[in-house]
Amino acid sequence: MTQRALVVEGGAMRGIFAAGVLDAFLENSHHRFDFAVGVSAGSTNLIGYLAGDHGRSRRIITDHACRPDFINWQRFMAGGHLCDVHWLWHQSRLEVPLSLEQHWQGKVPLWVVTTSVEDGAPRYFETRPDNLDDVMTASCSIPFAYRDFPTVAGHPMTDGGLADSIPVRWAYEQGAREITVVLSRPQGFRKRPSALTPLLKPWVRDMPALYEAMANRTDAYNQALDFIDNPPEGCQLNVIAPPVHFPVNRLTTNVEKLEQGYQQGHWAGLQSLGAEVKQASSC
Repeated sequence: MTQRALVVEGGAMRGIFAAGVLDAFLENSHHRFDFAVGVSAGSTNLIGYLAGDHGRSRRIITDHACRPDFINWQRFMAGGHLCDVHWLWHQSRLEVPLSLEQHWQGKVPLWVVTTSVEDGAPRYFETRPDNLDDVMTASCSIPFAYRDFPTVAGHPMTDGGLADSIPVRWAYEQGAREITVVLSRPQGFRKRPSALTPLLKPWVRDMPALYEAMANRTDAYNQALDFIDNPPEGCQLNVIAPPVHFPVNRLTTNVEKLEQGYQQGHWAGLQSLGAEVKQASSC
């Protein structure tokens, strides 16, 4: 049987778009996937979706993620975290219900991408009760914005978006031939090299593989987009992406803009399901 995969990109606060898409899926009981794979905010969005907790990600992004406990420039300038992902994950779990038993008993496994600090390569972990907290924190740990490297299975990890921001090729390699991809940037976007990367080299002189992953991120990202634009024969992709006028960037904390981004994602999710129903009825 054809494997169906759901791939969700990260992007910090831009994840509000995916929150809207996945809520639209929940409202329509759309669970037609054999596995899901997420990166950073994409993985935290997916755990709420797979647990069946409608509105959970929306609430966290528009509330917890906007608190100074999470994004704090003064703390960062004093040597602390800019984005305290450990606090965000654990505090939101305390305050916003997460129906994990529904996920563990479900039929759709969740895979989460991290980047190995030791060799700069992506790591793909299936979530389990004994690794969920570590994997989620590691996948969301933007280097330097979060100053620690969480360990998973005894190895230091960081933001999965460094090595594989959009794991669509990995999903294909696992056997998926029908892949739904939720992006956090408009279609047609292409990443450009960051002028900041060379400036960071002295700070990671003892972690050459990590720097290599940072330097290669642009190419890896654009190669994933090339795969999406030109999938292999026999691979069907359904791409859901923000509109050109999407108002949210990586660190947006303006609740009105975040709510607009959520509504755009919700509408895009409904449109995607409508297109799918129309296509199925015409066959």
